[in-house]
Amino acid sequence: MSFGDPNNPYGQPQNPQQPPQQPGYGYPQQGGQQPYGYPQQPPQGVPPQQPGYGYPQAPGYPQQPGHPGGQAPEGYANVPGLGVVEVGTYGARFGARLLDMIFAYIVVIVLNLIIFGAAFAGSGGGSSRASGLALGSILASLLVSALTFIFYDVIFVATAGSTPGKMILGMRIVNSRTGQKPGFGAALVRWGFPIGLGYITCGLGYVLIVISPFFDNTGQLRGWHDKAANTLVIKK
Repeated sequence: MSFGDPNNPYGQPQNPQQPPQQPGYGYPQQGGQQPYGYPQQPPQGVPPQQPGYGYPQAPGYPQQPGHPGGQAPEGYANVPGLGVVEVGTYGARFGARLLDMIFAYIVVIVLNLIIFGAAFAGSGGGSSRASGLALGSILASLLVSALTFIFYDVIFVATAGSTPGKMILGMRIVNSRTGQKPGFGAALVRWGFPIGLGYITCGLGYVLIVISPFFDNTGQLRGWHDKAANTLVIKK
């Protein structure tokens, strides 16, 4: 410093050379450095990793425990193709049977009235003719009655898997091994087994089959006729 300098008469120091200003945040620095606060770019050809959010993944829901040995609880059955289904109660089955008997007997009575009415109308040709018509009417009545009950208990079960009474009360009959409709063979066995057993035991076997669902220790209320035909009555 010199007090005699004419360009600086007051002796004030000259301003030194100003240093370069530092770049602000968010601006790239010289020399190819990455901006402040930004992650470094991965090398070319390497896919970037997704950042974690810091939240643990939610655990999956545990599976519901099944019944031991795959057995369904009492009043239910595990049927292949259907899963666990509710079986028809004895009261509902008994009510459906009563409805079916009422419907079937109405049909039988109407058909018998037609048969015997036609026989009576044609019996004016003599006693021998009347006797022949009477015998024919009786045979026709028996045949019509049998066919009516067969249609109810075999055709309906085989094709629809239910009878009108069971349809009204919300039940159906399935094959206990497949869950499908029983088919004609099983439906015929299911219908004929009680009748045959009742015939050779003077009706006692039929009564036992009616109450046989109470003897089923599996809780599925399968009667002897159901077990013989591999069928099961379930709710829709």
